Formats: sequence, structure tokens, C-alpha cells
Amino acid sequence: MPSFWAGAARVFDVSLGEMLWSRRTVFMALVTGGPVLVAFVVRVAFALDLPAFRVNDLVVSGPTIFGLMVWVFFLRFTVPVLGVFYGTALMADEVEDRTITYLFTRPIRRGAVLMGKYLAYLACTGFVVLPSVMLIYFLVVPSRGGSLAAGFPSLLIDLALLALGLAVYGAVFAFVGAWFRRPLLMGLVFIFGWEPAVVAVPGYLKQFSIAHYLQGLVPHAIPQDGVVSLLAAVFREVPSTASSLFWLAVIWAVAVLLAVRAVERREYVLDQ
Repeated sequence: MPSFWAGAARVFDVSLGEMLWSRRTVFMALVTGGPVLVAFVVRVAFALDLPAFRVNDLVVSGPTIFGLMVWVFFLRFTVPVLGVFYGTALMADEVEDRTITYLFTRPIRRGAVLMGKYLAYLACTGFVVLPSVMLIYFLVVPSRGGSLAAGFPSLLIDLALLALGLAVYGAVFAFVGAWFRRPLLMGLVFIFGWEPAVVAVPGYLKQFSIAHYLQGLVPHAIPQDGVVSLLAAVFREVPSTASSLFWLAVIWAVAVLLAVRAVERREYVLDQ
């Protein structure tokens, strides 16, 4: 039997091709294509000098719009949605398609199967999400009041933050998909019900959400000028950068370990 990581590499090689040519990739392209279309419209509006991008006679700058798009379109919607749809399907799809038996009869540890599919999920989503963010950056930032070179460090931070969000959400929902029978429904309730509710209200419950800690890493993506100061004030109660990184790492590690343990210990019974 190959080692754990050798088995995961074999599953990764097979799963990546399947994910890139699956219907979920079409869905992912549609989700990430929306913000790109919006960025193109913004670029045209800037070129025409439309008054829609003026607030109290102040022009909304390109970096401000880019930061808001990263925060609203990607961190608050795209990353959680992709984590749910891909993460919950890593093992659930194999059970539904009745192909899990073929995977488990191979001389590979069960946990390595999940890990290989999880790494394929990270690669697949990264290939689509990160280039779309870069395209939005090149469309929006130099349009008005921004410089490509000056904003490049913030772009790298944004890309790393999105990759971190995909990793953490994917790990959590990989565990949900490996353990529960209706993982997609539970995931949708979590990202569209639980997280928006607890993040927007004061209290300690927000500490039990991933969005709370991701929010602590995006002050640079929420410009503190007069245009969006009211919006930023709603989410002022955020943890420190060090605390956010620590707890996100803990959530990721615990979720991955629980997911691997669930796959190796659970008996998957196929419906007749």
C-alpha cells in the first residue's frame, strides 16, 4: 500500500481532471464571471465619466470599488458558495453515484481519498477564482485614482486571503459532506442563515463563524473614506489579524482531521 500522501497524489491526479470538466465548473465560471462583467461595466462608466460614481461631488476611486468588490462579491458570497458546493460533494457525490466502492477497494487509505479530492478542489477553484480577481483588478484599479504598481501588494494580500477562505470553507464542508447525509442543505443554511445573522449583530456568537475571522483580515479591502465609512462601521467589531489567522488555522486543521477521521471510520451504505 502506498503512503498516505502518495495515495492522495494519485487521487488528486484523477479528481482534478474530473472537477475541471464537471458541471460544477460551469457553475463556478458563472459565479466568478458576474463580478468580471460588473468590473467591465465600471470601466466603461469611468471612461464615460458618469455621475453614478460620485458621492457628494467626490469621485469614487478605482481602488475603493475594487476593495468593495473583493469584500462583497468574493469573501461574502463566492468563496462560501464554492466551499459549500465543492466541499460537501467530495464524498457525497461518490456515494450518490455509487462509485465510492471502487475508490475504497483500491490499495489506498480512505483518508487519502478525501485528501486527494480536497487538494483537487483547492486547485480547481484557485484556477478560476484567482485569475478572475486579477482581471477585475486590471479593469477597475487604473480607471480612476489608482495605480497598478501601488496597489499590487494589496492584490497579493487579497489573493492570499481568498485562497485561505477557499481552504477553510472547503475543509469544514468536506467534513460535513463526509459525515452527514444532507450536507448541501446544512451548508446553505450555514452560509446564508447562520453567518449573516451572527456577524451583523453584537455578541459572542460570531466567534462560531468563519466569516468573522476572515473579516478581521480585510481592513485594507474596506476603504475608510467618506464613501463607505458607514458600511465599514457596521462591521467594526472584528478580531485582530493575529487572532484571525490563529483561529482560521485551528478551524482548518480540526476540520481536515475530522473529515479524514470520518471517512476512515464511517460505513457508507449505498441506497438500493
